[in-house]
Amino acid sequence: MSSILIKNAHIVTMNEDRDVLKANLLIEGDRIKAIGNQDFSAEKTIDGQGQVVIPGLIQAHVHLCQSLFRGQADDLELLDWLRLRIWPLEGAHDPESVYYSALLGIGELFQGGTTAVIDMETVHHTEAAFEAIQTAGIRAMSGKCMMDWGSGVPESLLEKTEDSIRESVDLLEKWHGRCDGRLTYAFAPRFAVSCTEELLKQVGELSRRYQVKIHTHASENQGEIALVEQERKQRNVAYFESLGLADEHLILAHCIWLNEQELSILQRNRVKVVHCPSSNLKLSSGIAPIPEMLERDIGVSLGADGAPCNNNLDQFIEMRTAALIQKPLHNPTVMPAWRVFEMATLGGAEAMGLSDQIGSLEPGKKADLAMVDLRKLHCTPFAGSNIYAQLVYQARSSDVSLTMVDGRIVYEDGRLTTIDAADVMTRAERLIGRVYERAGLS
Repeated sequence: MSSILIKNAHIVTMNEDRDVLKANLLIEGDRIKAIGNQDFSAEKTIDGQGQVVIPGLIQAHVHLCQSLFRGQADDLELLDWLRLRIWPLEGAHDPESVYYSALLGIGELFQGGTTAVIDMETVHHTEAAFEAIQTAGIRAMSGKCMMDWGSGVPESLLEKTEDSIRESVDLLEKWHGRCDGRLTYAFAPRFAVSCTEELLKQVGELSRRYQVKIHTHASENQGEIALVEQERKQRNVAYFESLGLADEHLILAHCIWLNEQELSILQRNRVKVVHCPSSNLKLSSGIAPIPEMLERDIGVSLGADGAPCNNNLDQFIEMRTAALIQKPLHNPTVMPAWRVFEMATLGGAEAMGLSDQIGSLEPGKKADLAMVDLRKLHCTPFAGSNIYAQLVYQARSSDVSLTMVDGRIVYEDGRLTTIDAADVMTRAERLIGRVYERAGLS
């Protein structure tokens, strides 16, 4: 069993007592073996002097299939963004373009200290993304996007209900638990306006049968909400509850425009919410009522969403933005740095149903972690007494010096170890042209 020792680092444990320690951390195999001041021995030793070891950041809402479309759909609101650009591009994907889009996104995530994601793929070629997840070594909960209804949905993405269900179940039975447990499946109906009631009901039943999550979007845009009310006669969250979906298995991205009834449903049924602040600002969708959700003890995590509605997959940007945008609306004390850092680590672990495995640095847990080098002008002087503020308000993804998943170093000193970055970028430049041509876009 391989072993790695990180010495002399400040360790942000995120354990129950939120200990921040100057200590050594020993990893054996895929687990944290010990944390303390003992002089442990290991096959590989890393000097952590001047650096901070943090739990691997967890992005609870991303679209790896969209990484290839970065910069291709700017300055649009949600429904136009989907109908004019993203849906035609997704429908023009092929297995190779999905594979390299996923690798492109994962490489960026590793460079920024993200070790786990909840991912929604597109309608077709999901196995190509799973193969990229397997190759690169990220921890992922992912699923095929499901779309069997909707105005403006191109023929390239519109499915028959039975075909969508069958393919989703086939993927689940083949891939759930693969990659030594790093890859798990979640049903991924896109959102209420692109799914029939029959599909959503079946997804709820299948989620309970297989005990897997449902990952979808809700209440992101007021135009979307108006469509749901027009077609389904209810608002998003109430509609999901009426179909039996609103339980602890449901993960809802965005949840910006909620009324009191919907907040109560989320709280009562332990539904998880993913806050995507940069995406919500760029698409002019709004600002989610995150302080109110946290007051109600609703589980909230963080995500960047897709590259074309954010342009970055950077959890440090998301943490800083999540903290700052609420302060003018409330007061400077809301969304303190420690709470936002919780959302980016433990909150994501809880959304994935893996809080006993990841989200904190404790003996027996998975060795999913990142090292952040704070020996930089923008991080000086070192604020050990308020390390959360330093990580949330000052640190950048470029300060990450090492990322590890399952005890395996996937990024170190500026180099990805499981992805050929130069090859991925070269292929991405070629593939985007091919996808554009197939989509019929200029």
